[in-house]
Amino acid sequence: MTASSARASGPDGPRIVLSRADGVRPVVLLASIPLSALVGAAITLAVSSASGPPAASPTSSLAASPAAHVDAASGPVPLRAPDRASIPEGPLGEAIRRGEQLVTHTAEELPDHVGNDLHCTSCHLQGGTAAGAGPWVGVVGVFPEFRARNGRVNTLDRRINDCFERSMNGRSLDPESADMGAIVAYMTWLSRDVPTGREVEGRGFRRIAHPPTPDRAHGREVYVAQCAACHGEDGAGRRTPEGAYLFPALWGPRSFNLGAGMARLDTAAAFVRANMPLGQHDTLSEQEAYDVADYFIHGDRPDWERAAEDWPSGGRPPDARY
Repeated sequence: MTASSARASGPDGPRIVLSRADGVRPVVLLASIPLSALVGAAITLAVSSASGPPAASPTSSLAASPAAHVDAASGPVPLRAPDRASIPEGPLGEAIRRGEQLVTHTAEELPDHVGNDLHCTSCHLQGGTAAGAGPWVGVVGVFPEFRARNGRVNTLDRRINDCFERSMNGRSLDPESADMGAIVAYMTWLSRDVPTGREVEGRGFRRIAHPPTPDRAHGREVYVAQCAACHGEDGAGRRTPEGAYLFPALWGPRSFNLGAGMARLDTAAAFVRANMPLGQHDTLSEQEAYDVADYFIHGDRPDWERAAEDWPSGGRPPDARY
């Protein structure tokens, strides 16, 4: 087995991704699940050999499927979430389902770690499977990676905690906790059919190639007409009559902080253009997406106390808010 590194550009600057030459996913990332949660679950690593991949129990392994054994240089692979029937029984399956519950009901399930009303899936739509909305399908295979924003190589659990601290305006999880293990298990299951290090179609947010100059005053008009029905005229989001979360706050004390990726103009405009209004994606023009993004990102929001630590080696993007 040999490994290689690839340099690519990301929303926070250059990143370096390590990948295996054989294109097989390193399922051992699930080691962050506590040992007690994995008793009886055989976590296997699929390796290619002359005799083919070893047999794996469908109830105990997230080993890559045969579809994952492809040429690592043949470009992006289609974004396809695995069939739910592939979730194994036993402790591993329980961890995957727990991880899904955590990312779809984050504020409710992890109140000690979330400082606002958001869920992971407020941005990573459809359980992390929607193209152009930061899908998690295949994300396990691109870590570890170097990120210019914090100037270091990030593991997947470090990247998850980055979102807890910024987008959730909260506190990081213990990397060795059962909850972190469950979130990684869910993302690993979503990534089970994607070769290690391969890009997935629709990964991240679909950047607008030629950003227009935003008109914030027009953005307010777009917001009132297209966004306020769900997110509220005050940007505070919507709740059910019983007080349950319905739509996320876009600004105010219960929204993401200034250090979140969504607080940056290019990221917010890309997300809006590809995904909003919900159920009517790609109906706003690029100009409208930039205008409305410029309007809502400049609403009052929690500060990011560690702003001085970001981009320690330079390369701060032009749309960074600090």
